[in-house]
Amino acid sequence: MFVYKKKYFLIIENIKDIALSNIKLSNKFTIIYRNENKTDNIDELLKFRRICKAKKIDFYIANNFKLMVFLNADGLYISSHNTNLKLSRFKNSNYKIIGSAHNIKELNIKVLQGCSRFIFSRLFKTTYINKKDFMGIIKFNLLKLSRKEDLVPLGGINISNLNKLNIVKSNSFALLSEVKKKPAKIFSRLF
Repeated sequence: MFVYKKKYFLIIENIKDIALSNIKLSNKFTIIYRNENKTDNIDELLKFRRICKAKKIDFYIANNFKLMVFLNADGLYISSHNTNLKLSRFKNSNYKIIGSAHNIKELNIKVLQGCSRFIFSRLFKTTYINKKDFMGIIKFNLLKLSRKEDLVPLGGINISNLNKLNIVKSNSFALLSEVKKKPAKIFSRLF
């Protein structure tokens, strides 16, 4: 069975984590590049950005405004631990801002930062050592219905529970670890 959503967010930590040739649908994918551990190879990033632009894939940079401007990315991704309210000055620019949150307090901070979309984490149970709590579909849907913000579910989404996303009250979802593990299988199930 296929999962039909209007937008798919793929969070990568290395441009080698994803083969852009696997992405066939234009205007449906957004790639969020968050490389916090090592220095960036600017030439490879520029080439990757050009391919994204040619394939009509939105490209966001995490927490690095200077790199976003240099690469002429589509926008900025603000992670949940980044609470800098000075980032709200970019909400009136041509760049879009996506924020990440794990609870209502972080969600309210992202609203103050001027985010237009919010990646809300842990929809399903994950195998991370220090992250055992998760919302589940019912709690996520109730939160989505009670808020006006555009919430995008993330966390624990894999091949085995991909079909459950059809009952999630969101027109999009985000993937992180499954992009690295089984990208070809995931892309074949998205529509």
